[in-house]
Amino acid sequence: MKFNTKVIHGGQHHDPSTGAVMPPVYQTSTFVQTSPGKPLNPDYEYSRAANPTRTALEHALASIENGTRGLAFSSGLAATDCVLRGLKAGDEVIAMDDLYGGTYRMFTRIYKESGIVFHFVDMNDLEKFQSLINDNTRLVWVETPTNPLMKLADIAAIADITKKHPNILFAVDNTFATPYLQKPLDLGADIVMHSATKYLGGHSDVIAGALIVKDEELGSQLHFQQFATGATLGPQDSFLVLRGIKTLHLRVQRHCENGAKIAEFLLNHPKVECVYYPGLPSHPFHEIAKKQMIGGFGGMVTFTFKSGAKQDAIAFLEKLKVFTLAESLGGVESLANHPALMTHASIPEDKRKEIGITDDLVRLSVGVEDADDLIEDLKQALA
Repeated sequence: MKFNTKVIHGGQHHDPSTGAVMPPVYQTSTFVQTSPGKPLNPDYEYSRAANPTRTALEHALASIENGTRGLAFSSGLAATDCVLRGLKAGDEVIAMDDLYGGTYRMFTRIYKESGIVFHFVDMNDLEKFQSLINDNTRLVWVETPTNPLMKLADIAAIADITKKHPNILFAVDNTFATPYLQKPLDLGADIVMHSATKYLGGHSDVIAGALIVKDEELGSQLHFQQFATGATLGPQDSFLVLRGIKTLHLRVQRHCENGAKIAEFLLNHPKVECVYYPGLPSHPFHEIAKKQMIGGFGGMVTFTFKSGAKQDAIAFLEKLKVFTLAESLGGVESLANHPALMTHASIPEDKRKEIGITDDLVRLSVGVEDADDLIEDLKQALA
């Protein structure tokens, strides 16, 4: 199947008992057993271990990322945490220097006392990256494009390095690109993570996360860690994400079209200093984007003001009428965000400045509305 067919049919089956086209919401915590230790259906004993609605979603996740196993979690951070559960004191993680604030907070605060060592590095400096690899390195964690600076990393080039070290897992947060544009497993990654809250769900009505892998043994290990710690996705939320996936290709295509128009408009606006969008030839990682993001460059656009003033960013955000000032991204509606005060406030100020998250930085999640209306809204807010 090609991708546009996979999002609708990949890994999916009609309900065998009724013929329902969409899988039912199995709102049950447990399943009947015919004798102690003998469930009626051997796949289902207790919904924390498996639920038919969640299973349908997990099959769809595996299909669209070209993996063998998908796992659905209660949030993207729960999915990230599941990967880290496989590490122990003394293990080392090499991570991208520009990360979602919640990921950075988990790495540096929740796991701070665990004995796991984290290194943050510009993943485009492959020489520096390789110099950090040692016998204790167990995980490489990359976002591409990154949140919020839209940095990219060459997934295939990093995979070529990690595959020389059989004890290292290479995980890619594919939330911004989505599998419509980028398939990390095909490029050599071992694990793909999604905040399914974003583009996979697509309608700002669910919190969810996902992991997808190619190696079946790794999939079983991650499933055990999920089952043992309990961060599973409920059946109703699984249904909503599965429904969202069925229109992923249509939505992301429009996100890309609108994102490109918004980036071009901002690039030529006299009050705008820098525009971060992988589709612009001026973007420092445009060539990497062209190589590994197939079919478009996404709907995320970040920019700064010529004045460099925090107050200009705040005033702009307060004046928006079509864009909604809110955290999150990837929904059908356009959202605007001030990373330093909102999504990345948990990152210390000196660290934010070091990686380039300035106080005048604004992040836009460009939705699927009419692009002309979005541009008019930006015009009036910048005026």
